[in-house]
Amino acid sequence: MIKRTLYIGNPSRLRLKNQQLLIQTPSGDTKGTIPIEDLALLMLDHYQITMSTQLITFLQTHGVAIVTCDTKHLPFAITLPLYGHTEHSERVKYQLTASDPLKKQLWKQTIIQKIKNQESLLKLNNRRYEPMQTYWMATKSGDPSNTEGKAAQHYWKYLFPEFQRQRFGKAPNTLLNFGYAVLRSIVARALVSSGLLPVLGLFHTNKYNPYCLADDIMEPYRPFVDKMIVNHLNNFGKTDKLTKDIKAYLLGIATEDVLIDKQQRPLLVAVTTTTASLYKCYTGELRNIKYPELD
Repeated sequence: MIKRTLYIGNPSRLRLKNQQLLIQTPSGDTKGTIPIEDLALLMLDHYQITMSTQLITFLQTHGVAIVTCDTKHLPFAITLPLYGHTEHSERVKYQLTASDPLKKQLWKQTIIQKIKNQESLLKLNNRRYEPMQTYWMATKSGDPSNTEGKAAQHYWKYLFPEFQRQRFGKAPNTLLNFGYAVLRSIVARALVSSGLLPVLGLFHTNKYNPYCLADDIMEPYRPFVDKMIVNHLNNFGKTDKLTKDIKAYLLGIATEDVLIDKQQRPLLVAVTTTTASLYKCYTGELRNIKYPELD
């Protein structure tokens, strides 16, 4: 069964009733119920949303990522259980003892697939894609020559004309920020469910970042968010306003079909395939992480 993402952007009271999420208005009127076992991600985008500790604990028990938004309505924080796998301590041991050469090789695989997916998206939109092959073919262990950054310069130049990728820049930066934050939450959730620590990255090592590994693993998935935004802009024109409709659309990234391991799977499922394969790379059972291919 495909898990659901749920966005709540109005004042609400959230409670647990019969193992379901009960959504009420502040006055106590029932707006609806959702089985918690069907949820993967719950996004809260209003300061007048209240929920019980009992509900939070039950959501965490079922591996639901709780995402809260800031004053700009962008995802700000993720709440995840401390562990999500019965072999948590055993798996973390393998993660902690992974060698630097192994992590550099895994980062090389990550960057190659990210650039390949960026190349595919440019090609799908009849944009200049040919130089991208040069970049991914030149990527070496640990990416010491920063082919990721060089490829990104070409990618953004041609994907969105007259555009600069900046966190607080002009359209469609806000849409990208929102989509990537949702994706990051999905990846962090999958890492926990695979018994891994999101804080211990392959490449990212910022001491202030608790999701270094999530930021690593999400890289080849970013072009799938970009694809959704390109399609939206092609259909509705340039915008940077995060309306409820756009948020609902971007939350749908979880159910977008992607090709991974020669099978079409919803992105939410594909991410768990990726994190499970990462663990097997740590143990030596696999040599390559399983990443999606954008087609």
